[in-house]
Amino acid sequence: MNTSHAELDSASTTIDELIDRISAAANRFEAGGDEATATDLYDVERSMRAASRRLGAVVRRLDA
Repeated sequence: MNTSHAELDSASTTIDELIDRISAAANRFEAGGDEATATDLYDVERSMRAASRRLGAVVRRLDA
């Protein structure tokens, strides 16, 4: 595994961890009745999931 691949794979893992944290925060805001903040965080989560999928595709392409 080359350095770029390892860095991108690590970044992918970091993004996935951030998605989990943002999702948890959104759930807490929703449960607390702050729908506007929860909605914004869910939007961020969706964008980060798209970024994660795209980065994952790059990493898989490097594996080939």
